[in-house]
Amino acid sequence: MVPVYDAAHATDAHLIKHLLEDAGIPSYIRGEHLQGGLGELPVHGLVSVCVPESEALRARAIVVEWQEGVPGGDDLDE
Repeated sequence: MVPVYDAAHATDAHLIKHLLEDAGIPSYIRGEHLQGGLGELPVHGLVSVCVPESEALRARAIVVEWQEGVPGGDDLDE
């Protein structure tokens, strides 16, 4: 599994995980439980969403599309 998204926190990671799984890409959240051990201090770079290497390019494209706010295939002009 390779990381395709560095999340700000676990909720952020789950959002991306569900987005990828809706597209048929299996995903895993790495480091999700590490945040609880660090207390209230903001720590970045610990939580990431990982996918199989064979799906990494497609997953990254989906993440970028989501970050840019582009609708995921729904044509609202029809």
